[in-house]
Amino acid sequence: MQAPAVRFRVDFGRHGAIGPGKIALLEHIGTGGSLSQAARELGMSYRRAWQLLESLNSSFRERVVRSATGGRGGGGARLTPFGRLLIRVYRDFDAELQLQAARSFKSIADLTRQKGARGVRGRRAAPIVRLKDR
Repeated sequence: MQAPAVRFRVDFGRHGAIGPGKIALLEHIGTGGSLSQAARELGMSYRRAWQLLESLNSSFRERVVRSATGGRGGGGARLTPFGRLLIRVYRDFDAELQLQAARSFKSIADLTRQKGARGVRGRRAAPIVRLKDR
C-alpha cells in the first residue's frame, strides 16, 4: 500500500500563487545557481521557467531570486533570504499535510488496488484515493 499524497497550491488572492512546480524551480535555482540549469533539470523550457520566476517575483513585495546577466563574467541566479523562507514555509506545511493525509486516509488507502491490478472488464483500475488541488 502506498501512502496517499496531497499536491496543493497556495493562492494569494489575484496576486499570485505557489505550488510544487514553483517551489521545485526555486529549490533547483538554490542548488545550481542558474535558471537555465534549473529548467533543464526540471525538463521545462527556459521561457517557462523564466515566466514562473517572474510570476513569483511579481507576486510578493520582496524578490525570491536575484539574477545577474550572463556573458563573459557569467550570470546566475541566487535565492534571496525571502526565497529561502518561502521554500522552508511551503515544505514545512507540505510535510505536516502529508502526515495528516496519511493518518486521515489510512483506512481507505489500505483498500486501493495494487499497481497493475485489473478492475471491471479487465481494465486497469483507477486509484480509489486521489487528492489534488483544483
